[in-house]
Amino acid sequence: MIMEFIRNNKMMAAILTVLRVYLGYAWFTGGLGKITSGGFDASGFIQGAIASAGGEHPAVQGWWAAFLETVALPNAELFSFMVMWGELLVGLALILGIFTNFAALMGITMNFAFLFSGTVSTNAQMVLMTVFILVAGYNAGRYGLDRWVIPFLKDHTPIVKDKVKKEAVAA
Repeated sequence: MIMEFIRNNKMMAAILTVLRVYLGYAWFTGGLGKITSGGFDASGFIQGAIASAGGEHPAVQGWWAAFLETVALPNAELFSFMVMWGELLVGLALILGIFTNFAALMGITMNFAFLFSGTVSTNAQMVLMTVFILVAGYNAGRYGLDRWVIPFLKDHTPIVKDKVKKEAVAA
């Protein structure tokens, strides 16, 4: 019953829109600040996270620190680019309500990466809010561009059409 309400109720869609735009604004401004500053470099953040993996009470798990040390740090320029533009694009998509679920999934992935790296900022709250958007599915983008894009894609994408047909036959 609660899932039905979250996923289909129009009043809930309005509440989710406010939540979605708020999260989008946070992501967008974060990414825009990094892009326009011209000097964003994630290597310091990555090195700090790796350093937090040691000691008696590490803030970063060893497996994550190993990933950061062997993959992220040697490719810090690529990760810096992905963070800047990822934040900006996730924010823009959430504000516009286009590909909302995908944008929310990418946002929560970044939030978890930041949390795994030992941050305690607003990431945990953003994860919690994003869960509601992901659970709501299409309803989170009902009052956004998804209202037109998703039906268009369902009608014009052969793979999606076949899946919809199979589901209709099974029902």
